[in-house]
Amino acid sequence: MHIEEHVWHSNHLGREMTLKVYGHWGIPFVVFPCSRGRYFDYEGMGMVGAIASFIDNGQIKLFCVDSVDAESWYNYSVPPDQRNARHEQYDRYIVDEIVPFVRNQCHQADIRPMTNGYSMGAYHAVNFFFKHPDVFTGTIACSGLYRLDRSEFGLGPADMPAVYFNSPLSYLSNLGDEGYLDQYRQRTIVVSAGQGAWDEEALDDTRTLEAICRDRSIPAWIDIWGHDVNHDWPWWFKQMNHFLGHLYG
Repeated sequence: MHIEEHVWHSNHLGREMTLKVYGHWGIPFVVFPCSRGRYFDYEGMGMVGAIASFIDNGQIKLFCVDSVDAESWYNYSVPPDQRNARHEQYDRYIVDEIVPFVRNQCHQADIRPMTNGYSMGAYHAVNFFFKHPDVFTGTIACSGLYRLDRSEFGLGPADMPAVYFNSPLSYLSNLGDEGYLDQYRQRTIVVSAGQGAWDEEALDDTRTLEAICRDRSIPAWIDIWGHDVNHDWPWWFKQMNHFLGHLYG
């Protein structure tokens, strides 16, 4: 498997950021790590190996990015608006630095990557896709939380105005812009959760997202797995193979 590692100083984030690339060709995926995770976790936790056939066959190409979660949503020492501001800098890093890098690597100036992630990575995958449907062509997200007023983030209803536009279930619930809705309807949306241990809140958020998509006639593959499916990598291996096989097999 062809693997590259790249690092550069991000002007948007004010520090060096690293990413790893897996594969020569294929549909590009921008892959977000789990909470406080790193760019090498997708490989280290076994996912690269689990979906290696899709990479080696040139069906997909992975761009595994680093996170700044410890400086944004998990930085409990600063107020919500500052956490949101740091995430907005990360947003600019992904859209203005990573996406052009992906397009250069793929030798296609207008290609739109997929987003992908699990747990906190699923939050990022969903949030980046729905905020930027002109930049991303779809998402595959598993076991994520899609509202920021969860105890996981130490935020409550009073904090939501400061983080509203990065809390997908909040802004999607009120979205009526047909320009955005039309773009969603032309994209590939796959969101999944299990019904087993540690996925209860993710399941609730996934079902809410399903209802939002249904009410707005957005075709989305919302896939709810069984009660034996828990919040862990072995199940995410199975889910990702299932979805990739359906989409690109």
